[in-house]
Order: sequence, then C-alpha cells, then structure tokens
Amino acid sequence: MNEVQLRQQMVDLARSMFERGYATGGAGNLSLKLPDGNFLATPTGSSFGRLVADELSVVDKDGLHISGKRPSKEVAFHLAIYEKDEQCNAIVHLHSTYLTALSCLENLDQDNAIKAFTPYYVMRIGELPVVPYYRPGAPEIAQELSKLAGKHRAFLLANHGPIITGTDFLDAIDNAEELEETAKLVFLLTGKPTRYLTDEEVTDLKGRGK
Repeated sequence: MNEVQLRQQMVDLARSMFERGYATGGAGNLSLKLPDGNFLATPTGSSFGRLVADELSVVDKDGLHISGKRPSKEVAFHLAIYEKDEQCNAIVHLHSTYLTALSCLENLDQDNAIKAFTPYYVMRIGELPVVPYYRPGAPEIAQELSKLAGKHRAFLLANHGPIITGTDFLDAIDNAEELEETAKLVFLLTGKPTRYLTDEEVTDLKGRGK
C-alpha cells in the first residue's frame, strides 16, 4: 500500500474502533511504518472517530516532526518498539474498557497478565507483560518497552492501558480486538471454575499461525 492508502486505512479503522467503543474522546494513539521508513501517527489529543487523513502526523525514526499536526507525546514509546522489533510495522495504543480495567488490578503476573484460556489469545498475543506505572508520556515507558520489544506482541501499561503491535496496521487492529475480547472474558469468568490451557497446549499453539 502507498502512503495515501495507508493514511485512509488508519482513518477508516480508527473510526471503526471508536464507533465500537474501543476508544473514547481523545484517548489512545496509533502509528504505522511508511514505505519511506518514516512513521505515520495520530496527532496529539485527536479522537479516533474524527481523524483527517491529510492531518495525520509524520515523524522520522528519531521522533523529528516532519509534517501534519503535532504528534502525540506518546509517539516516543512507539518508536522505541519499532527500533527493537523488526517485525513490527504498526502499533495500537488503546484505553479500551476491559484492558484498562485489567491494568488497574493489583497482583497481576508481571510476566503475563492473562493466563491462557483460549487458543487465539495464544496465537495472536502469546503473553501480556505488564509495564510498571509511569505518568503518560514519561520517558521511562519507552525505556521499559525497549527491553520487552521483539519478545512480545502486546504490553499492558499499569493503570493506563494496552499497547499492541502487528506486522501491518490491519494485523495490529485484529490483535487489539482479540486482546480486548480476551480481557472481557477474564472479567466474565472471574469467580467461575475456568479450564486454562496446559503448558503443552500453549506450546503447541505457539508453533501455529494465527
């Protein structure tokens, strides 16, 4: 896809996510890698439901603002992930209801906030490590993500929300939707006897495609 098509794809899929309740107000941000090696990102404070293709931000790998409106301050952690993960070509950061609620719970497993109980969580996400709480935009978030990037496809910012990667923008969106649905199921199953996948079943699934 060329840059014009990628801009429109971001606008269309962001609006779809907004309309289905994955984002509210000006919360969350998106980015993707452009064919020229720069990055397309949502502007600061922008709503997923009201993005304009020509106003999207473009930054280089060092975060230099090249064109469009001013990018989100959180673009720094997007760039930290891209630098460490060569397979990542798109990133979705949401404040979606169930994943944000999950991020606020105490005593989460820092290595994997959701113990596997569905195959598609394993095939699309694998594990969900937790990044300690830092204020939004803090440089420590990028530093923490830099340590984890390339080893995981998604991350949970404590008391904040999820970050999900993909091989392209559509893949990142699909991964984000699967992860939010999994978090919803976590709350629906709370207090109920749950059959978790065995270590052998998880290992088998990790060797298969999405």
